[in-house]
Amino acid sequence: MNPPIARQLNLDETKLPAEIFERLSRRGATLKDYRRRREEAIENFGKPGRDPAELGSVMTTIAGNGVWAANMKLAQLRNHWDQVVGQAIASHSAVADFTDGVLTIRAESTVWATQLTYLIPQLTDTIRRNLKGLTITEIRVTGPAAGYTRKWARRR
Repeated sequence: MNPPIARQLNLDETKLPAEIFERLSRRGATLKDYRRRREEAIENFGKPGRDPAELGSVMTTIAGNGVWAANMKLAQLRNHWDQVVGQAIASHSAVADFTDGVLTIRAESTVWATQLTYLIPQLTDTIRRNLKGLTITEIRVTGPAAGYTRKWARRR
């Protein structure tokens, strides 16, 4: 005859019933809580204050809290870039990246990158004044990506 399973698994036979009972009691408490919440939902159905919220107000709440706030400010900056730097410069540059407080602006050419470099103090001031939720510690201006050539230079 085989020894009891508790001995085979090296379990303490005195604690085994308590462990099993604890699991069952936790499961029972979970089921009771589920039933209670379900009954409360049925009782409160149709009462004032339980109306669905409008999508706009829900999205405003979500966007205003937490991680989304900085991303929303960055999207505003990208959408209104021409108002920050002016139409002429905006047509030759764009916001490329924002990581860890560093705003990266990509310029169409090295000439425009140099021009934007001179404007960094004014850009910082304007962005901080207009977009209060976006904390910028540094602005970097980069030129065109490697391999960039003008259209006329490609002709042979």
